[in-house]
Amino acid sequence: MVIREKKPVIFLFIFPLQGHLNPNFQLANILFNRGFSITVIHTEFNAPNSSNFPHFTFVSIPDGLSESEASNPDVIELLHDLNTKCVAPFGDCLKKLLSQEPTAACVIVDALWYFTDGLTEKFGIPRMVLRTVNLSAFVAFSKFHVLREKGYLSLQESQANLTVPELPHLRMKDLPWFQTDDPRSGDKLKKGVLKSLKSSSGIIFNAIQDIEPEQLKQTHKEFPVPLFCVGPFHRHVSPSSSSLLTQDMTCLSWLDNQEPNSVIYVSLGSIASIDESEFLEIAWGLRNSNQPFLWVVRPGLIRGTEWIEILPKGFIESFEGMGKIVKWAPQIEVLAHRATGGFLTHCGWNSTIESICEGVPLICKPSFGDQRVNARYISDVWRIGLHLENKIERLEIESAVRTLMKSSQGEEIRKRIMPMKETAEKCLEPGGSSFRNLEKLISHVLSF
Repeated sequence: MVIREKKPVIFLFIFPLQGHLNPNFQLANILFNRGFSITVIHTEFNAPNSSNFPHFTFVSIPDGLSESEASNPDVIELLHDLNTKCVAPFGDCLKKLLSQEPTAACVIVDALWYFTDGLTEKFGIPRMVLRTVNLSAFVAFSKFHVLREKGYLSLQESQANLTVPELPHLRMKDLPWFQTDDPRSGDKLKKGVLKSLKSSSGIIFNAIQDIEPEQLKQTHKEFPVPLFCVGPFHRHVSPSSSSLLTQDMTCLSWLDNQEPNSVIYVSLGSIASIDESEFLEIAWGLRNSNQPFLWVVRPGLIRGTEWIEILPKGFIESFEGMGKIVKWAPQIEVLAHRATGGFLTHCGWNSTIESICEGVPLICKPSFGDQRVNARYISDVWRIGLHLENKIERLEIESAVRTLMKSSQGEEIRKRIMPMKETAEKCLEPGGSSFRNLEKLISHVLSF
């Protein structure tokens, strides 16, 4: 009789927003492939499809969100509500899990679950934190208390282009602002996250330290805990869907019929919304660029409409064969497709790192948070994309697409992103930085 050694158990408390689910599940798959048993703790709100991950154990906790709270467009208020209402349910869940698995190695929590530090300490289990932004945005977040003390956060619109002395690559308007009706909730979020990070047993980043070496040094100074940059997560494991929306796979066969590097892929993420006039300006800008495009218009993207019914009569027919509009797309596969030559994006870090990994240059239209930092680095530091900084207008969209896809400037941008793509590949090879950091992470978890 063969006695199988019991796998060490990790509890993973995922955060229920699409941009967080992807890296959470990617990390879970990485750790599973390295011999850990994964128990996923999740809320009823935006509950993941467990059938996509039959190798994990799933445990649901009630989140207590009302219908209006769950649909609140103010993301900061939603985060505040979740961190308030999930304290008791998470504590009860953790107590029960530990009674079943008293030797569990640790809990890994998404950084936005900032309330968890006291509970994990109470139950005597190590807590590691997954931070889903890159190091550059992380450093900017960590400076908020300094920026507030110096009065930078109350500057006037006319001072938006001033450089931030503590963050020399950024201007005031590049700081990771979040628009909220209750600034106190925003302050509580930042303070809570920073406190939770500093008291953790380690921080895991979906980042590549070779791309951001100076930011890693700054982070080490600010946070005296072990740091593990093991990105790009999605390149460690085979793709598996953690999408809350149904992906339209027909876009891949459509791409098969397009010329190499000819298609501009457009997706503004899973949270941001635009008004009808902005949507129509993007539509006409793409149409007038005469460039093939694949455009993700998710339900809820356009404020006040169901989907694309506001497009003028005959508009879709006018670009038949040249463009395709879908509700959601398998983004990693789209960016890896030979036909995709550019990406008009909101600059969330998942999208940014996925684009870098495929050598696809970007057009940046950020909305809030780390997207602003990423856009600045993409356009002015790494210089691998263009930044749309003004109000959305069709001529600006048309010009940016033509510049990226057809001009000598676009060709230079394309050349600059290729070394970053190579860095993203080499870091995962034996001896590479992310390879080494993953080994260190495994050893760290097993040492608890």
